[in-house]
Amino acid sequence: MNCQEVVRWLTDYLDGELDATLLETLEAHLRDCDDCRIVVDTTRKTIELYCRCEPLPLPPGVRERLDAALARRLSQRGA
Repeated sequence: MNCQEVVRWLTDYLDGELDATLLETLEAHLRDCDDCRIVVDTTRKTIELYCRCEPLPLPPGVRERLDAALARRLSQRGA
């Protein structure tokens, strides 16, 4: 496994969704690669911090602008 493959499988790894063979291969790479270990640890900590935060309310008018932009995009696809 190389560093690009670690990034490709990062989400599945952190979610505990890798099969045993791929998990073993990825963890072997992490034992030998400081850079990938840092990426995995940083990503894991970022997710943990994000999950502990309360969502902020949207500023006034943002919801309406998002809805309008989505409606325009969807109508362009249908045309």
